[in-house]
Amino acid sequence: MATTTRSSSGLSYPERFFSAASYVGLGQSSSNSNSSSSKSPISNFKNDTALLLYGLYQQATVGPCNVPKPRIWSPTEQSKWTSWNGLGNMASAEAMRLFVKILEEEEPTWYSKVPEFVIEPLVDVEINNTKMESVAPNGNHFPEPKTISTENGILAEAQDKDVVTEGIGSIAVYDQWIALTVSGQLPKARYEHAAAVVQDSMHVFGGNHNGRYLNDLQVLDFRSLTWSKVEVSAKPDSSEVSPVPLPPCAGHSLIPWENKLISIAGHTKDPTETITVKAFDLQSSTWSTLRTYGEPPISRGGQSVTLVGTTLVIFGGEDASRSLLNDLHILDLETMTWDDIDTVGMPPSPRSDHAAAVHAERYLLIFGGGSHATCFNDLHVLDLETMEWSRPKQQGSIPTPRAGLAGVTVGENWFIVGGGDNKSGASETVVLNMSTLVWSVVTTVQGRVPIASEGLSLVVSSYNSEDILVAFGGYNGRYNNEVNILKPSNKSTLQSNIMERSMPDSVDVHHATNATRDGESEFESGKIREIVMDNVDSDPMGSGRHNIKSGEHSERIIAALKTEKDEIEAAFTKEQLQTLKLKQELAEQYGRNTDISEASILNLELQSVRAQLASEQSRCFKLEVDIAELRQKLQTMETLQKELELLQRQKLASEQAAANAKKQQSSGGVWGWIAGNPTPRNRKSEDDYDDEDEDA
Repeated sequence: MATTTRSSSGLSYPERFFSAASYVGLGQSSSNSNSSSSKSPISNFKNDTALLLYGLYQQATVGPCNVPKPRIWSPTEQSKWTSWNGLGNMASAEAMRLFVKILEEEEPTWYSKVPEFVIEPLVDVEINNTKMESVAPNGNHFPEPKTISTENGILAEAQDKDVVTEGIGSIAVYDQWIALTVSGQLPKARYEHAAAVVQDSMHVFGGNHNGRYLNDLQVLDFRSLTWSKVEVSAKPDSSEVSPVPLPPCAGHSLIPWENKLISIAGHTKDPTETITVKAFDLQSSTWSTLRTYGEPPISRGGQSVTLVGTTLVIFGGEDASRSLLNDLHILDLETMTWDDIDTVGMPPSPRSDHAAAVHAERYLLIFGGGSHATCFNDLHVLDLETMEWSRPKQQGSIPTPRAGLAGVTVGENWFIVGGGDNKSGASETVVLNMSTLVWSVVTTVQGRVPIASEGLSLVVSSYNSEDILVAFGGYNGRYNNEVNILKPSNKSTLQSNIMERSMPDSVDVHHATNATRDGESEFESGKIREIVMDNVDSDPMGSGRHNIKSGEHSERIIAALKTEKDEIEAAFTKEQLQTLKLKQELAEQYGRNTDISEASILNLELQSVRAQLASEQSRCFKLEVDIAELRQKLQTMETLQKELELLQRQKLASEQAAANAKKQQSSGGVWGWIAGNPTPRNRKSEDDYDDEDEDA
């Protein structure tokens, strides 16, 4: 009977880390060791790997290195201290994750060799026969983990359903799409819907099913992997104008904002003239249509909506008459005011069903999409400060033309999934390093599967400090309602770094060349830590495999990474010397001119005043909008007042005329006779007297 290979997928952090640490001899006392050798298992690794594992273990269990550098010279002791100290302020959870990742790269089947054990405090740590005391946390008992397998690495469902239903964090396969088994009432299969993540759940709204638009709101709980439908209603409000039920739509966008989900634009059966903005209140489960100010854009679907700070940037799409657009509009979510933006440079051609992302809160990237006749794979960048379009040169494995794709950003990496070219769905999941503009392939699926679909949704969630991509729905000849997830490793960053190093100096990457995730220098200690940690034993050839099965292949990769590490360390040393020189020059300059500190203080004060001024300008703008409304109401009241005064004067004149007429009619008697004006009823005409004479 074949023995089932065990996997660490059944363990969550920190248990998985402690299991890995015990395997290499960093979390297991000598009494629990089954090895008869005096050497710890960590001594079986090469020195660089062993030192790195040691540093990560210390960082995870003790914290940042606060131990002074060893005074007694010993190459091993110095190396240990350098490895630990070089990790800086790396978080404990990140150190645990990198420790396990490196071990899995070195020995993919390590967990099958781990017996049942209890972790105890560590007495000695031995690296190549050199002992050093360390500290380990209290032990825990680890149950037998469950097994997750894949078939050729493509969309293989877990054979043990109990593992999958533990949540999205139970999947341990990296850089491969895994189809999840979910419970609850499944949503209708659909595409061109919108999805957003709120805490530990994914909200899916609207879409297209068999040519009919939908308006249901479905929620997938990432912990229990259970679908549920939200019963919603529409409510009127003083700031909202539409109490009617929400119309079905497709091709819209869903953006989480504060305690609401904002649905913007989209195709409907009876389209409006301009874009409408709807909001779903997560607390009251009600939909409403928000009131906006300014001139809203014409209605459309298939546009891109990107959240940048407190604004939504809307680009392109297709209007109700099927005209393609390439205009740019911005909606300020604080004032709910539209702004039509004039840009410079050559914008992207009119298109819909493209993907957009923001990098460093400044650069808007537009990729792909399609027109009525063709699909695109061009990349455009808009500088949101200068409002200038540019078309940088792309590097690496440039994706094929596609429309109906979905994208999501993780740090400085932009993952693109799905889409098609009207002939077939795109089978490659690709990633763009937005700092270097280098494309690489994460994985490739085969056959007509939901991942190779148009109009699917893609969101990112986090579990145990690991980012997880979640794809839902799509259309590839049939409508889908499957959920697939992918755990990206750091291999994509490695591939981009290697390709960037090999690029010629003449490569034009425009604005994004020197940008980093945290805006820091590439040669700062944090960046070096990221490069060294993330690149250990990854595959620079972009094969999409997480586990390295060939020892010879691993050695070539390790050699390449060591070379890269040496180059980075040399560059870092050079940068340190340059920094020291600059500090000396700054000190000299400070000695000659004492006004520098005062200027710095004034500069800080100026920046503070500018920030306050910007805040006041925003507040003034809102006040101006309120004043304009009040003025309009005041003008209406003045007009009504004038009309009221005119009616009062007319009424008074009429009453006066009536009074005079009545007075004249009632006047008579002796005073009328004396005046020669007898009353009408006593007055006789001359004809009457003539008649009387004739009768006589």
